[in-house]
Amino acid sequence: MATGDACDACDACDACDACDTCDTCDTCDTCDTYDTYDTCVTYERSARAALDTVLDPELDEPITDLGFVRSVAVTPDGGLTVRLRLPTSFCSPNFAYLMASDAKDALTALDWTRQVVVLLDDHHDSDLINRGLAADAGYRGTFGSEAEKDLEALRLTFRRKAHAAAMERALTGLLRADPDRTEEDLHDVLLGDLPGTAATGALLRRRAALGLGTAATDPVLVDEEGRRYPLGEIPLRLRFARSIRVSIDGNAHFCRGLLRTRYPGSGADQSPRPGDELRHLTAPPKENVT
Repeated sequence: MATGDACDACDACDACDACDTCDTCDTCDTCDTYDTYDTCVTYERSARAALDTVLDPELDEPITDLGFVRSVAVTPDGGLTVRLRLPTSFCSPNFAYLMASDAKDALTALDWTRQVVVLLDDHHDSDLINRGLAADAGYRGTFGSEAEKDLEALRLTFRRKAHAAAMERALTGLLRADPDRTEEDLHDVLLGDLPGTAATGALLRRRAALGLGTAATDPVLVDEEGRRYPLGEIPLRLRFARSIRVSIDGNAHFCRGLLRTRYPGSGADQSPRPGDELRHLTAPPKENVT
């Protein structure tokens, strides 16, 4: 946000000159309200940390890492407005609503918020989704007869895919670390056998989201119900899980490129993807929004 005239001329507060988080500066008469400034900065950091927990359901990454958070604006009295953006105007309305709704839920749960507004920009269903979010109408209340399935059923589908991808990623790491280990040997691998890596941590989170066991003695190679695969099916099941992981990784890279093309400068808001095997690819030009 732009600062007010008083702030631009004020010699008492260097912080206000660079402040872009606090509406108070626009009407400030004294510019020595350090407590107000600190409150706004603290609130914004808290809001962004909450948004770190919101995942793109298809890409299985935080919307903050993907650069989908366009802006966060706070007021000292607990007002909060977040604007979201997506790689294209035609991203699935289901996915778009799920992310926006999850973002509002995460922000509303913060103890300092008094009014939370989440807005989706530049999507063909922006008006519909924004009205539904403002009215807390829910998924079916927002889309009516166009809602193909319950939101929780949709969420479960993506959680299962995320689990399969995380499981494959962790087990492939074991195979690469030990060339003598066969795919059939993975049948007996337990969670406690996995190294303390980011891939293992991601797998544990995906299992917890599905209600699967996370104890060190629990087997790694299981289906979405926690059932071990028969020994003879392991190569086929692992290839299927690998196809899901490759699809998620590829889509994530592609969407990042589309966002950077659509919103020049948005790459600065994206966090690098560890182990991005497709980082050499480039996205073709798409629509540009200024």
